[in-house]
Amino acid sequence: MKTPWKLARYLPQAARFLRDGRLPELLRAVADKKTPPGARFAAFKDDLDLLRALCMAWLKGEYRQVSKQALLMVVAALLYFLTPLDAIPDWLVGLGFVDDLAVLAWVLSTWKAELQAFRTWREQQSPQRLAVIEYLPTDDQASPVSPRANI
Repeated sequence: MKTPWKLARYLPQAARFLRDGRLPELLRAVADKKTPPGARFAAFKDDLDLLRALCMAWLKGEYRQVSKQALLMVVAALLYFLTPLDAIPDWLVGLGFVDDLAVLAWVLSTWKAELQAFRTWREQQSPQRLAVIEYLPTDDQASPVSPRANI
């Protein structure tokens, strides 16, 4: 399936984030961004949490069974989500997250098998272990992270 043009524009930036060790910065921003309230967006938040957890597990070296292409697309989707002036600006109440949902749905559908494998792995971890793996220090607690991949 062809990458949506609006997401493809974020791939070079996603590669730079991975190469330059800036993934923690991105994940903090995703955690801080508010999603729209309501049941309609609850699944959206759960999917974002899954992608963020995958990135954290990969960053910490705990889960490396994801392909470089899938990881790159996940990071690009998170960058797209953070950009307020994308295809439909986020400040347009009721509409601003529609394009974000479409990009997220594409990533979830295209990389379904890899994300399901991660879900399975995640379910096998104890809650205490997941808390350590998925813990992201705040900016003032963060230590420099060396680049983890040549993407």
